[in-house]
Amino acid sequence: MTGRLTHICRHPVKSVGYEELEGALLERGRALAHDREWAISHQAAKFGAEPDGWAPKMNFLRGVSGHELMAIRALRHPDGAVTLTHHRQGEITVALPGDADALIDWLRPLWPENRPAPRALHRVPEQAMTDRPEPFVSVLSLASNADLGARMGADLSIHRWRGNLWIDGWEPWAEHDLVGREIVIGAARLRVMQRITRCMATTVNPDTGRSDADTLGALEAAFGHKDFGVYALIEQGGQIAPGDVVRII
Repeated sequence: MTGRLTHICRHPVKSVGYEELEGALLERGRALAHDREWAISHQAAKFGAEPDGWAPKMNFLRGVSGHELMAIRALRHPDGAVTLTHHRQGEITVALPGDADALIDWLRPLWPENRPAPRALHRVPEQAMTDRPEPFVSVLSLASNADLGARMGADLSIHRWRGNLWIDGWEPWAEHDLVGREIVIGAARLRVMQRITRCMATTVNPDTGRSDADTLGALEAAFGHKDFGVYALIEQGGQIAPGDVVRII
């Protein structure tokens, strides 16, 4: 079963905007470069001024609690600055960490008032601020997304899932059977480690920032679980780009 890489996506600030890349250099034992490089804690975070390494996702602003965050687009510039756009809030370009206060002020109107307020921006060297401490890259299937959408009678944007690598040409849901197998994408080789269990953030439309599709209910009704996509570890680094053939070995 071969496929083709169609999209490479990253999220420079955890839960605050997504961008699509024309190519990426995967590195052995690392997450996708600059993916979830930064995260914003809230006032109820369980750590002090700074996290001591990786910290659980409930310490940070997330789309599951702030649906409007899901409608932010991002662009990371070569110098590290990040431009964020939102259909209601407009556009801001920030150089991090220096512009952390400006970023938080820009986000406040998009964050629910009944939730603990945004507190501070964080970065942990050599550690992506992902939902898991392992340096996982997420791999997802366009066919699975289309199949779920057809079951729901909805056109599901891939950006509901906040994935990294999207593959076309696989049979729907075949990726769930790849745990323990290796895949080759361009010059890189990855080992599939486990399925990804999803949360309510995937119900939110990334165009509107509104919850409008019961993705979790549809997964549970069809398959008896809430899994979509798989996590993989990079075992051999290399350059990848949309259009690359994806082989299972």
